[in-house]
Amino acid sequence: MNRSQIFKLLVSLALPLTLGAIAGLYTADAIPGWYKTLNRPSFNPPDWLFGPVWTTLYILMGISLFLIWKQSASKERNLAIFVFLLQQALNFAWSFIFFYFNRIGFALIEIILLWINIIIMLVLFYKIKPIASYINIPYLIWVTFATILNVGYYLLNRS
Repeated sequence: MNRSQIFKLLVSLALPLTLGAIAGLYTADAIPGWYKTLNRPSFNPPDWLFGPVWTTLYILMGISLFLIWKQSASKERNLAIFVFLLQQALNFAWSFIFFYFNRIGFALIEIILLWINIIIMLVLFYKIKPIASYINIPYLIWVTFATILNVGYYLLNRS
């Protein structure tokens, strides 16, 4: 790999990991407080599972971004990168909406938008570099589960 590709790889990995870390730092206080007071769906995983899962998914997202970014510049590549960045913004925002602002219903709407954006990203990535799409399938599955979990929290805690 040349210097340009090493730079792209480092930025591609750092972006989702950094956004995830920032979201985690700003929303961590809600976990022992507000979040613990909620009625939980019976299928809610243990809290310790979220950190390792998200870290793995962020690394896979970063690798997929790198695989797309290192391709020759084109409208398709640029659109795929834009959709990736939009997906990152939606992912980042969900943590704040749910944990920081305690808006479970709004978080549900937002995570549905995130899920749709991930599908679009997978399609765009597939057209450019199929493996970049495939390695995001665990992310889609996890966000699908998170959406169902969000529905459960909404139904169990609405007033």
